[in-house]
Amino acid sequence: MSDRLAYEQELFTIANQTAVITGGTGVLGGSMARFLARQGVRVALLSRSASPTSEIVRALRDEGREVLGLPCDVGDRQAIEQAAKEIEATFGRATILINAAGGNREAASTTSQLPFFDLRPEALQEVLTLNLVGTFYCCQVFGRSMAAEGRGSIVNIASMAALRPLTRVPAYSAAKAGVVNLTQWLAVYMAQEYSPSIRVNAIAPGFFLTEQNRGLLIDPSTGSLTERGHRILDHTPMRRLGQPEDLFGTLHWLVSPASAFVTGIVVPVDGGFSAYAGV
Repeated sequence: MSDRLAYEQELFTIANQTAVITGGTGVLGGSMARFLARQGVRVALLSRSASPTSEIVRALRDEGREVLGLPCDVGDRQAIEQAAKEIEATFGRATILINAAGGNREAASTTSQLPFFDLRPEALQEVLTLNLVGTFYCCQVFGRSMAAEGRGSIVNIASMAALRPLTRVPAYSAAKAGVVNLTQWLAVYMAQEYSPSIRVNAIAPGFFLTEQNRGLLIDPSTGSLTERGHRILDHTPMRRLGQPEDLFGTLHWLVSPASAFVTGIVVPVDGGFSAYAGV
């Protein structure tokens, strides 16, 4: 087999690596964990509710996958460092990090009864910690081992709110905009200071139905789209909400050798939302 043919056949090979996924029991994080595990990746799920007996861990182990579930609050730097030690002892150093922990909080969203001026500091801090500070901490802890290894891929999960600030969610929009900025800064830092084989990118999902945003998009009394949900579909050329599997191809590309010359970018996976001006 020629070197060129061997290279082409290995372009998307990611088996036998170790991946850490924060928010690993959420809709998007859990789906990405399943996908990577089925590609032969050793997967460690970090989540406030993750445990060795959680449903997703049991299901993947039943398939014969190598998976580890660890309870971890991404806002607690010491907890992340302890989780990293357990992961390295079990699977070896992580070369893939997916920062999928995030979400909004009702108390940090404006309404007709709760104007921007009355949002409480603790609600703001919770959203910033969950989305931005937690991503920062995980990049520090797992990025250090990638620096020692001389290779790795970090994929941060951003949001449409980072690119086009959305009404009602000022704290979430600000936090995700910070994730995008951190992605770009860290991509340059890792390549210049440590190794060009350490890449940092982000995915900006469009509108996917999760437990975090269900109340904003679906009317619980009817099960139909809310007014906000209809406006979103009207502004999405593909005229549907995203499904978790819509992220798999982009994720696979970003953590594989196929994107070896790609770092510091944000990839929208949004059905055309960010490209559409409404006319």
